[in-house]
Formats: sequence, structure tokens, C-alpha cells
Amino acid sequence: MRFANRFSHRALPLLLSLCSGLDAASAWALPSDRDQPIRVQADSAELDDKQGVAVYTGDVVITQGTLKITGNKVTITQDDKGEIKVFTSVGNPAYYEQKPAPDKSVVKAYGQTIQYFADNERIVLIDKARVIQDGNTFEGEKIVYDTQRQIVNAGRATGTKISSPKPRIDMVIQPKKKQQPGQTQ
Repeated sequence: MRFANRFSHRALPLLLSLCSGLDAASAWALPSDRDQPIRVQADSAELDDKQGVAVYTGDVVITQGTLKITGNKVTITQDDKGEIKVFTSVGNPAYYEQKPAPDKSVVKAYGQTIQYFADNERIVLIDKARVIQDGNTFEGEKIVYDTQRQIVNAGRATGTKISSPKPRIDMVIQPKKKQQPGQTQ
């Protein structure tokens, strides 16, 4: 069913928790992103307030400031207190982008599945996982980014069906630009 046919006033808490979940997902974000409105576009939405699950399907695009998440299907799960637990985007590929700071370039992340775990502020990219920033690339079957500790782990996606196995990670790191004589920073 379409969003308009399934939406009720009881789904409002689930929609509001989406807003708080995106705030938490903004660890790779400009501080001003949190103050921007959230826009969700999809072909359909099913909001189950009793189960604490919102499912958006069909060319889903979620934006807030510099944050952009896309996928064929986005599922948001919350606990009984209305707090976002897991945010999952599935696509071919699912996509995430955000500008981390005014002086930094946009971080772009791809994966067949992108998950955000709010409790420990962890982003997980699964299957054809790839992160790009400033020409640097990081690819593997699975990439886990701990946004609190700013630690990235990558490797095999054990226990998960992978469409194109990639037994090793692949990183490309661009050289730092050297300062020219007579230039100041």
C-alpha cells in the first residue's frame, strides 16, 4: 500500500524517531546538518508503530543538510522507548554521503547494505563496500566504521551472503600535497 493509505496519527512517534536517528547518524557530519529539516522520498512507506518499524521502499532518498542516503529499501527499527536502534539501507548499491567538516570533502560510502547502529554509533557497509574521500578509496567485502573512536575495520564478511567475494581489502591513498617554497599555510 502507498504511504497515504497506511499513515495514521499513531505513526507520528516513529516519524519523529527517524529524525533523532538521523541526528545520531551524523557523526560524519557538519554540525549544522542536525539543524536542517529531514526529507524522506520513497514510492511507498509502511509505518508499524506497535512493532517500532518503518519501511520505505522504491527509490528511497533521505536528506538532511549534507547527509544523503539512498537505497531500494530503507528500514528503521526502534526500541520500546522510541529510540532508533538500527537504520538499514539496501540497494544496488545503497549509498551514503556527508560532508564531515567545512574544510573537508564529502565522504561517499557504498554497499549493497548499509547499516547504522545507534547504540554504539557504528556504520557497517556490507557487500561491495567502498568509502571514498579526497581521492582516497577503501574497498572490501565489509567495512565497519566506529564513529566515536574514528576507527575503521575492513575484511571478509563472514556469515553474510556476498554477491562478489573479495578476499582482500583494497586501499588507495593519495600523496599529501607538498607545500611550495614561499607558501604559507
